[in-house]
Amino acid sequence: MKLLITGALGHIGSRLIHSLRPGDFEEVCLVDDLSSQRYCSLFNLPPGVPVRFVQADVCATDLRPLTAGIDVVIHLAAITDAAGSFSNAEEVERVNFAGTQRVAEACAASGCRLLFPSTTSVYGTTASVVDEAGPETDLKPQSPYAASKLRAEVLLQAMGREAGLRHTICRLGTIFGTSPGMRFHTAINKFAWQACTGQPLTVWRSAMQQMRPYLDVRDAVRAFSFIVQTNRFDRETYNLVTVNTTVSEIVAEIRGHIPDLSVEYVDSPIMNQLSYEVSAEKFRRLGFEFSGNLREGIEQTVSWLRNVRTARLRAN
Repeated sequence: MKLLITGALGHIGSRLIHSLRPGDFEEVCLVDDLSSQRYCSLFNLPPGVPVRFVQADVCATDLRPLTAGIDVVIHLAAITDAAGSFSNAEEVERVNFAGTQRVAEACAASGCRLLFPSTTSVYGTTASVVDEAGPETDLKPQSPYAASKLRAEVLLQAMGREAGLRHTICRLGTIFGTSPGMRFHTAINKFAWQACTGQPLTVWRSAMQQMRPYLDVRDAVRAFSFIVQTNRFDRETYNLVTVNTTVSEIVAEIRGHIPDLSVEYVDSPIMNQLSYEVSAEKFRRLGFEFSGNLREGIEQTVSWLRNVRTARLRAN
């Protein structure tokens, strides 16, 4: 089997490519435009894995030569900062929707199967628990980022019906945990960074007790591998969530490592101030077990960053 991964050097992609083992795939093509300059994601890749790196922008490159002969595409290339997407909405739409359209069209033309990571941010509801079978009224994206992902979902569903595209849509909870190309603009990782560098945790004013879904990056990688290895390209949508938890509980976990952290409340550009849980039972019924752990994810992230805090304190 031959695999192609777009956005391969990002937070999830870098963890995924470092988890590959000899014999998993006949060939693995890594595609990234290096706009985030995560060169380090390519360091020390697992020996014996037949990796080929291509620097390319999925929004500009002719993708058909890349997808020719490929069996599965995992399309991770995206702009993922929900709060930041308000200031660059057009670029987010170009990358997340138009870029996905180009990848999907190349997959349909080449006969590739496509795994598309969407987001649980497409939900915006007063329901206490939501799942994939809920009404369309549950889908009220509150940021340009989430809106672009939902539009891409609709596109893929149409291409599945009309062009025979075999795909799977995965709505991911907010990612946490370490990876070579990890990012720090999402809640748990951002809070860990702020705490470890002596900054106050910037919490959205009404968010402290909101219940929201989170996904351990290790579970994301295992889920993608599960889908690929079981050939689960059934044109279905699945929620991937390790845990539903509140900001208050996250802060308490970080405070266990950084007792003197402080919290500063800020206003959020995202209007969705509702509290809800996202069910991942549909994906569990396929035989997958989420084994990630909030406490371990925070502990490892803090461990990685602890020296940053020590250096800052010494400098002061």
